[in-house]
Amino acid sequence: MLIHTVFFWLRQDLTPAQRATFVTELQRLTQLTYLARCHAGPPAALEKRPVVDNSYDFGLHVEFKTLADHDFYQTKCPDHARFVNTCKSLWERVVVYDIAPSF
Repeated sequence: MLIHTVFFWLRQDLTPAQRATFVTELQRLTQLTYLARCHAGPPAALEKRPVVDNSYDFGLHVEFKTLADHDFYQTKCPDHARFVNTCKSLWERVVVYDIAPSF
């Protein structure tokens, strides 16, 4: 299994239509049937704590069953390519954390 977590900081000058495009394209990724799990959304509206970074606009959490599934997603998945090509101009920053669960 591999866990792929991505945080997006959108450009501040986006129109409502551009923001809606980002949300729609992000939602499309959560529907990919070969993923073990996939969730996306804005930061949780919880009490702020010093150790929590909720400065991002949207997060994406993907769980792949195998490394091969991850590699397909990154290099050959048309939905992932569509998301990147459609949305890369809409964000100002992206941070990715990949985790290889071992316990």
